[in-house]
Amino acid sequence: MSASSFQIDVPETTLARARRGDLRALEQIYRAFERPAYSLALRLLGNVENAREVVHDAMLHLLERIGQFRGDAPFWGWLRQIVVNEALMKLRRERGIAFEELPEDDGTPSAEPAPWMLADVAHLESALARLPPLTRSVLWLYHVEEYTHQEIAEMTGKSVSFSKSQVMRGSSRLRDLLDPALSELHEEAAPCLTATA
Repeated sequence: MSASSFQIDVPETTLARARRGDLRALEQIYRAFERPAYSLALRLLGNVENAREVVHDAMLHLLERIGQFRGDAPFWGWLRQIVVNEALMKLRRERGIAFEELPEDDGTPSAEPAPWMLADVAHLESALARLPPLTRSVLWLYHVEEYTHQEIAEMTGKSVSFSKSQVMRGSSRLRDLLDPALSELHEEAAPCLTATA
């Protein structure tokens, strides 16, 4: 798995200047992290305007709280967590997403590679956009940002099995969407399912 696009080293001198309110240091941090923050927010939310709002809110949060960054962990991880939290709050507010419990899976990890390992970028983005927002977010956090199920559970306020179920079901759906033959079967079956409901 490739490293997170957030893994950008910020010199301690820049962080110290930013903590003192130095606008140039804050601008350097903003410019370094603007694109990774936007990319992550877009992947989690699936909407350009919402992603821009999340980046804006996350950067304001950064300005307000940079003095609280203790340096126990890398700065990029701290800022990434701010972006993830802002995106999850946006999902809850804007889309009225309820983090409902799903039945537990058997806990057996899949031996298959993540679906996006085999897809081209345009096809992948299209397929991700068709997933429910929460499922897309959990998949991205787990497979790309490499959060653990425990960390995702804590962020969503749900159980580890909730995260595992979202990853398992979302990966399965994404595989269907990325395989054209399976995707066509999925779409042909969908009208039949909704007509009887």
